[in-house]
Amino acid sequence: MKVAYVRVSTEEQNEARQIEALKKHSIEKWFTEKISGKSMDRPQLQAMLDYVREGDTVYIHDFSRLARSTKDLLEIVERLQSKGVHLVSNKENLDTGTPTGKLMLTMIAAINEFERQNLLDRQRERIAIAKRNGVYKGRKKVAMPDNFPALYDRYTRRELNKGQLAEALHVTRPTLERMIREHLSPQKPENL
Repeated sequence: MKVAYVRVSTEEQNEARQIEALKKHSIEKWFTEKISGKSMDRPQLQAMLDYVREGDTVYIHDFSRLARSTKDLLEIVERLQSKGVHLVSNKENLDTGTPTGKLMLTMIAAINEFERQNLLDRQRERIAIAKRNGVYKGRKKVAMPDNFPALYDRYTRRELNKGQLAEALHVTRPTLERMIREHLSPQKPENL
């Protein structure tokens, strides 16, 4: 079976470009999600890994959609290979079903991780300079939605899990965690 895994990091991003690029493979089953690739704890990734069977091929647009670190990428590939599943990446033009593909995968994953780390280092440097110059404002804080208390009550009654709560509020899990902390913290008294 031909299976596709498509991921974008945020609700604002659009997965259409990846889907369009993968259509040429006549995909039979799609797994798509809008979640950061930093963690392996992604519902659709885990569902795809559980779903695939020997002889299946998983198609991705590029390695960064599957994993952010070499360690995670190699762990996913190893899990797929242990099930007899091949991985094909469009952008890197790579098929893990071949010995050359396996070698290239390891090299490309290491380079991707190196590039990502360099990008993060440059970003931290720019932020430090902006802070020093007094022009850094940080990420705009997401306001607490009006329906937060009602949805949070449903969460405390176990009608929703955290993932469902975040989805209902249209926020990321870290933003949800901040909102919960703010909701639970006692209000600070006004200075007299």
